[in-house]
Amino acid sequence: MLASGMQLPVIIQGGMGAGVSGWALARAVSQSGHLGVVAGTALATLCARRLQSGDEGGHLRRAFSAFPAPEIATRVFDRYFIAGGKSDGVPFTRHSLPSLKLPQSLLELTVVASFAEVFLAKENHTGLVGLNLLEKIQLPTLPTLFGTMLAGVDYVLMGAGIPRSIPGILDKLAKREPVELPLDVAGALPGEKFTTTFDPAGFEGTDRSDLKRPSFLGIVSSSALATTLARKCTGRVDGFVIEGQSAGGHNSPPRGPLQLTPEGEPVYGERDVPEIDKIRALGLPFWLAGGYGRPGKLREALELGATGIQAGTAFAFCEESGILPGIKEQAIRSSRTGQTRVFTDPLASPTGFPIKVLHVPGTLSERRTFEGRKKICDLGYLRRAYRRPDGSVGHRCPGEPEADFLTKGGSSAETEGRKCVCNGLLATIGLGQTQKTGEEEPALVTAGNDASLIAEFITPGKHSYSAADVVARLLDDREGATVNNAHSQEPHVHQTA
Repeated sequence: MLASGMQLPVIIQGGMGAGVSGWALARAVSQSGHLGVVAGTALATLCARRLQSGDEGGHLRRAFSAFPAPEIATRVFDRYFIAGGKSDGVPFTRHSLPSLKLPQSLLELTVVASFAEVFLAKENHTGLVGLNLLEKIQLPTLPTLFGTMLAGVDYVLMGAGIPRSIPGILDKLAKREPVELPLDVAGALPGEKFTTTFDPAGFEGTDRSDLKRPSFLGIVSSSALATTLARKCTGRVDGFVIEGQSAGGHNSPPRGPLQLTPEGEPVYGERDVPEIDKIRALGLPFWLAGGYGRPGKLREALELGATGIQAGTAFAFCEESGILPGIKEQAIRSSRTGQTRVFTDPLASPTGFPIKVLHVPGTLSERRTFEGRKKICDLGYLRRAYRRPDGSVGHRCPGEPEADFLTKGGSSAETEGRKCVCNGLLATIGLGQTQKTGEEEPALVTAGNDASLIAEFITPGKHSYSAADVVARLLDDREGATVNNAHSQEPHVHQTA
């Protein structure tokens, strides 16, 4: 339960990649007095692979022991845990791919994994923890939300789409009621409605009391989208994160016809600059992101009337993030030598959204690595639902083998330049798959333009930096700012006794 009158967080840590902003990073930021955020992408796969890696430190076992339906947690544990971890070179056991109706085993894994991630982030302290989700990834959304709510998640943040249904879903899940989420299906006929559903019954244990309804923040890039969410959502919207195009990960496409620079990056113009005055007029708290996660920018955000800022890239390469140490070292070295290269790739992501890719030798940022990888779609989080001729729903991804994609009605043009973001992100955190050929999946490192500045967070005499170092540097210049105090209090939340 959040205390009445608690101040809103000044800093929100971005929800980055699958496992980059995992529970350890979110916990560190939360304990510093700000909003730590876990990424909700691929939590089922992360949990299954961590169990198969031996659950070093016993963290998942500790979280599983607190799950309210012990028999479900036990089934998940027994299905995937390998004492001492699997041998090097042995592939991870795969779970079922997400589908319109999730298999019971994947449903259980998703709920328990989501619970565990937030439980560990919140364990033994009273700080705030949020969950970041992509609207484009719809199939695991409902069980992910419920699992994190069982663990007491304080905020849900969602972007990469128009999440109008989520606030109302949070209201229902707080009362442990069945919910449904409209599914975007390519080729759906006029009037056809497809949904994915979830019933909390069976995951509750003996406790049937209402859950805390987390505050909902929409991640938007324009005043038009913010206005749409504020006025047309199914439930209460508690604020916004306003992302500029320099933010890491997925970016909104430019408005109007797509134009590219000579290097192949999307061209953004004045129409793509968020109209802060119109968003401020909605009367809800907002945080600025994309170029604000650097020293000196918090003061500017506060003077614009923002409640604070969201910072992602700075946290992505700190000690507590999930990125492999070797990749962090290369990123920091590039920052120190002025050789950082971030490319806004309009093609790489199967979602169709531009995505920022950090150049790191040996990763999918290199053409030869990308072209040398044999295409496979064995995780399926970014697959898109489509209507088959018989009216049933299939799933396809432009990053899968081209012949498979064409068989499912996709076009060859859609496959150009598409990378396997799912496998690439997992390899970035050391949980990449070993394929049947013996090949290890290469990493794909995403970051914002501020990756060039991460060395600024390192104190003299050190070669790395912590989440606390980031928080301290971002807060340096807050004193003396002219702050809009209209939203200094926490948004109303449903509370449990």
